[in-house]
Amino acid sequence: MKILVVEDEHDLGLLLKEVLESNNYAAELSAEGEEGLYMALNGPFDLVVLDVLLPGLSGWEVLEGMRRKGCTTPVLMLTALDSVDNKIRGFNLGADDYLSKPFDMRELLARIQSLLRRTAPVAAPTNELVCGDLVLNISDKSVYRGSTKIELRKKEYQILEYLMINKRRVISKSELEDHIWNEEDELWSDVIRSHIKNLRKKIDGGYRKKLIKTVRGMGYEISEE
Repeated sequence: MKILVVEDEHDLGLLLKEVLESNNYAAELSAEGEEGLYMALNGPFDLVVLDVLLPGLSGWEVLEGMRRKGCTTPVLMLTALDSVDNKIRGFNLGADDYLSKPFDMRELLARIQSLLRRTAPVAAPTNELVCGDLVLNISDKSVYRGSTKIELRKKEYQILEYLMINKRRVISKSELEDHIWNEEDELWSDVIRSHIKNLRKKIDGGYRKKLIKTVRGMGYEISEE
């Protein structure tokens, strides 16, 4: 499941992203309203965790913009504005749930799970991401192409997982850096290119059908097409 977090408090935003990813969600982070609205409309996301007090567009305006454009992605509002009137305003604009700050991360996760169960289409559960004959198992972090198991280093696996979650979407170098590397990590200039090169050798080497593609001037994409 892929979750968008729109939260301008830097430390809280990073903590939310870390907690979600440690609970097997894919998470993207935005720190301001206009960008958050753009990302929500151009997802796809399974859920949006949305703060109210944001720079630029407020959370109310982001939510209103989503619903006006026909975006039905579930929205969990986060805010210190915990009056009944504010909660009613959020629900009237189309919010699906509301959590007041400060909150316990366990409650946040429980509410997210409840919303996703409520809105997810009925389907057989799967922990696998598939692109052609390439299969990535999120549970045990194994990767196979056909019957051949592929051993990946940690960053290679993380890049491949993110590309497969966003299959057929071009992912920029900066988006990969933001998603895969923490602020404490050492990030040298050609690190993305180096990891992509190694991934190609392991994933596409010796195969007629190449899955990992470079879109010149834009980024990288994985696709069976």
